[in-house]
Amino acid sequence: MTQQREQFTSEELAVVLSNYDLGIFSGVSEFPHGSHAAAKVVIATDKGRYLLKRRPKGQVDTHRVAFAHALQGFLFKKNFPLPHLIGTRDQNNSMLKWGDSIYEVFEFVDGEPYDKGLVATYEAGKTLSLYHALVRDTKPKWDPPRGHYHDSKSVYASFKPLAETLVNTESVHGRKGKLIELIKHLRAAYARAAKAANDLGMSKWETQIVHSDWHPGNMLFREGRVVAVIDYDAARIQPRVMDVANGCTQFSFISAGRDLSKWDERTDVLRAKRFLRGYDEVSVLSTAELEAIPYLMQEVLIAQTIPPILKTRTFAGLDGYRFLKVVLKKVHWLHHHRERFELDTAEQDANEP
Repeated sequence: MTQQREQFTSEELAVVLSNYDLGIFSGVSEFPHGSHAAAKVVIATDKGRYLLKRRPKGQVDTHRVAFAHALQGFLFKKNFPLPHLIGTRDQNNSMLKWGDSIYEVFEFVDGEPYDKGLVATYEAGKTLSLYHALVRDTKPKWDPPRGHYHDSKSVYASFKPLAETLVNTESVHGRKGKLIELIKHLRAAYARAAKAANDLGMSKWETQIVHSDWHPGNMLFREGRVVAVIDYDAARIQPRVMDVANGCTQFSFISAGRDLSKWDERTDVLRAKRFLRGYDEVSVLSTAELEAIPYLMQEVLIAQTIPPILKTRTFAGLDGYRFLKVVLKKVHWLHHHRERFELDTAEQDANEP
């Protein structure tokens, strides 16, 4: 069942917008993108267009929001491509608290979605590398989160409740044994990939602020170039390669609509390499980091699939049990083709920038 999007009430809009100096209003329209739990509208005025967002209920950790806002302010001053946060009229606060909710206003940036082209993929990797280079030595005033998907105790602890969540679903009816076997294989694959990454020395690698949610939906493009990176709520401290591996996974993922039987187990290796080439243009990845990426891609595929299925028994509305079967096939493919992610300077493509 599709989750209903959160919406603003007319009174709420009037009260919240009265705290900003955005100009003379000419229109308000829904912005049906991103998380359903965050209400969003586009405000048109004589000064321009703005995006008003109410953060999801329960996500009201003001220190965490302050960290994300300070990070965005720092990046804005460095001319990194992102929407500018608009401060309140009286105190120029980047967040507005009203009742038990937190509100944010951003300048609205026009752009195009990711087209899966090699130029856009290359630019996405290059922009992530620029982001890492800019924030590497920053000393945040507020402590950022430090949790991650690699060799995570919370991921290991989630396999048992995952089986309990799915056992009574229609697609599992009469297949409890197969469900248990599937969960067992997923756990083993996750542990195998984590050990391989650890054996490469990940525990000793330098950590820094990362984005932690680098995917196509958090970027806007024009003619293949990145014009805005959004959503810094997941920013945290990690080894940078974890961010790179997640981005590489997201920008090389192959899907096939709502029919899971038509999904390919492959990863788009050409796009994955193009993403890594883009990253390497700004900051060179070490040999060990490159070797770790296919293992971390396996981990992130499993780790990011579990939470929504635990919550809704589905992944983006797709049957949870069947989706996990597809994920396991993709993880196995990555494991058996991990050498294909090595960067060979002799491999060039006419579409590479």
